[in-house]
Amino acid sequence: MTGTAADFSNRLDQTAEDTEALLAKLLSEAPLPDEIVRPKRLMDAMRYSSLGGGKRLRPFLVVESSTVFGVPREAALLAGAALECIHCYSLIHDDLPAMDNSDLRRGRPTLHKKTDDATAILAGDGLLTLAFDIITRDEIHRDANVRLLLTRALARASGIGGMVGGQMLDLAGEGRFGDREPVDVARLQQMKTGALLRYGCIAGAILGQSSPKEYQALDDYGRALGEAFQIADDLLDVEGDATALGKQTGQDAALGKTTFVTQLGIDGAKQRVRDLLARADSALSIFGAKGDVLRAAARFVAERKN
Repeated sequence: MTGTAADFSNRLDQTAEDTEALLAKLLSEAPLPDEIVRPKRLMDAMRYSSLGGGKRLRPFLVVESSTVFGVPREAALLAGAALECIHCYSLIHDDLPAMDNSDLRRGRPTLHKKTDDATAILAGDGLLTLAFDIITRDEIHRDANVRLLLTRALARASGIGGMVGGQMLDLAGEGRFGDREPVDVARLQQMKTGALLRYGCIAGAILGQSSPKEYQALDDYGRALGEAFQIADDLLDVEGDATALGKQTGQDAALGKTTFVTQLGIDGAKQRVRDLLARADSALSIFGAKGDVLRAAARFVAERKN
């Protein structure tokens, strides 16, 4: 393993460990001021789907994009935890029978299989709203306008024109609401998967109060990384090992989804990933050596096996 690759791996592991500890604290059963009680069943369900698994790539992107600007790690970890709450909520809801109807997530029963549909829905709702409690906290940044920009960007990445809207387009493309609707795979990806990954990159620029040019560089990098992530995911659904993935493979074909693989073929999809890696690398050139860990993150996303 090269020096940069080893550094990336160590930093990814450390951020995952730190995020796990922070989420465990944030998901304590002790109520906060203005809360009345945190029901045990709800908190157990939220912890089941948020703790003990996952690479924590999204918080890692927040931490590393923030590091470029010298943002305090504690502030970046809080913002990353908010983003991870959104991600975990989305997985709970995506797995439900009305959506992707999945039985496994990270090698364990999905939450609705472990508990029931109602508990899973409410656990997802709890994580979604907790995310916005976290992202507005004073500890993230002394400037309320910075916190406002972070919050607005998170809402747009996760909402109507982002992740939630992308999921709706995905279901429409499967024919859930009648005839199958045409799918623009690149746009769908930018919304359903890419929006949260991109947020992980621009969050550092917002926290670091970057120049417009620096913000644009991380925005471009985040868009390229997000698309590479989805193509890798599509390829893993065709070529991956279910045991390594911790979930069923072949789900996209079974649901009749239009993916990068169905549109480009396996070889075409792999070539697009290589092109996206070059684009990500070019976007980071403005940061010089400060962008090396983010470059390694893009390669990790493209070459991952789970």
